[in-house]
Order: sequence, then C-alpha cells, then structure tokens
Amino acid sequence: MKIYSAPLQGFTEAVWRNIHSRIFGGIDAYFTPFIRYEHNEIRSKDIRDVERKNNTVQYLVPQIIAATPQEMHPLIALLENEGYTEIDINMGCSFPLQARKKHGAGILPHPAMVAELLSALNDYPSMRFSVKMRLGWADKAEWRALLPILNDTPLTHITMHPRLGCEQYRQPADVEEFAAFAAECRHPLVYNGDILTLHDIEQCEARFPTLHGIMIGRGLLANPALGLEYKQGKALSAKELCDRTQAMHDAMYQAMAPRLQGNTQLLGKLKPYWEYLLPDMEKRYRKAIVKSNTVEKYMQAVNNALANY
Repeated sequence: MKIYSAPLQGFTEAVWRNIHSRIFGGIDAYFTPFIRYEHNEIRSKDIRDVERKNNTVQYLVPQIIAATPQEMHPLIALLENEGYTEIDINMGCSFPLQARKKHGAGILPHPAMVAELLSALNDYPSMRFSVKMRLGWADKAEWRALLPILNDTPLTHITMHPRLGCEQYRQPADVEEFAAFAAECRHPLVYNGDILTLHDIEQCEARFPTLHGIMIGRGLLANPALGLEYKQGKALSAKELCDRTQAMHDAMYQAMAPRLQGNTQLLGKLKPYWEYLLPDMEKRYRKAIVKSNTVEKYMQAVNNALANY
C-alpha cells in the first residue's frame, strides 16, 4: 500500500515535510495543508508553502479548499503555474469557520454544490485530481448521495476519513461505514483516521486488502517513523526513534530560528508539536517542555526529555 502524509494546518508545512522526508521517509506522497481563495486573494503564507523552491520532498500534492468553481479557479491557476500536475480537493475539514462557508466537510450536505465544483475540473484536462472527504457533516448517510457524483468524476483516488464533520475528532472512526463506502466506491480508495501504530496499519491492510493506501495525520506527528516502520516491516527501537526525533527536531529549530524572531514566535511554532510527539514520554518531561518560556529553557527541556526517553 501507499503511505501518505495527511495535511494538518499549522503542522505539516514545508519545513516539517522537507525534514521529515530526509530523516525518516517512508512516505509515498506528502499532502500540503489546504490553500484557499478569500477576499479576492490567496494568502502569501499559503503561496510560500506550495512554491516549488521551498519544497524538496520527492512527491508533493497540494490541497485546495473551495465551495464554488469561482473560488477554485485561481487556486488551480497558481498551482499550474508552479508546475503541479495533481491536486487534492478538501471536502473533509471540520473547522466550523470553514464549514459555515460550505468549505471542507461543510459542502457534503449539498450534492448540487459538489456536482458543480467537480464538473469544473473538466476545464483542466492536463491536471489530475483527488478528493479527501468525510462521511458527511451531520449524517453518516450523506456520502450516499455524493458517491454517484464522485464515481462519475475522473479522480486518481478518494481518501475517506470515516467521521462526521460535526464530530471533528470526538468520536472514533467508523470502520463499518468505511466498509460500506468502499463496497460502492469505483475509485482507488485511501483510508484515513485513528492510525497510530504499525499494528493499526497492518490491521487496516488485513481488513481492506484492496486499499490503494493509508493516509496518516496525527499518528505521524506522534511517531514520525510510522511510514518507515511499515516499509521495513518492523518498529524502530526506542533509541533509533529517539535519535531520529532529536535530529528532526534540531533541524526544524535550525530552519525556523532565522525567520521566527524571539522566544514568543519560535516557541509558539515548535511547542505545539509536543502535543502529539512521543505520547508515551513521561509527563514530567513533557510538562517541562510545555512550560518553558525561553528558547534556552525549551532546548534544555527537549534535550533532557529525549535523553531520558
């Protein structure tokens, strides 16, 4: 199976992708956090994240989010100009601010809007498209009205995260509903949701042997070696995981420090990764990282935590 890195806003940006690919690898494609067209412009931050000059991973798929073709066209034009030939369409984002605009999972209760959006893909015959989606926004049966539209749209694959948008991440992924979707989906299918260990990957593969791939988000932030472990067929030792994590963290620090000035900016970018990273770390070490208020104290706390992992 293919192993894909899921797009996570604020986490899986170019710096993380480039360094993860170099130090851990095991990922067949990285998907960027979505870019959007709002107030008649694309944010410069989003543009920088997808610019080819800022990305070194071997296979990168940019993701866009839109409710109408009018919002979508400028995004595709930007990505075409950057030389991309494949784009992922976000129909799974559960953040209320986006969903209220019928972006992400907020579009799922509206089949006519989905049909209009996807029909506009015909304007780009040289571009390949995929879709990342949830079961629905408020009803797990919403996908049933959408699947005929999706099946009739030329797509490289569909990534299904089997939760509702309104649930965000509060409920476990519904594997039974995923199985129902898989039985009727005519596209290559990628599973996404609650993949935290190598055993989880192997269980998913055993249950769905025809899967095109698995996309991992929070699980890859927690254990950056997951893709590598699947490709090798075994988990890394604690020491090797720790050594590579130290190398990745230090490389991210070196990459971010020149452009993020002062304690507040730099710590505000680095500390959130520890919400996920190495979840079995002793609480006292994680607490020291989270409570550090200077770069010096933070680096000392990280080095101490990894030395004692």
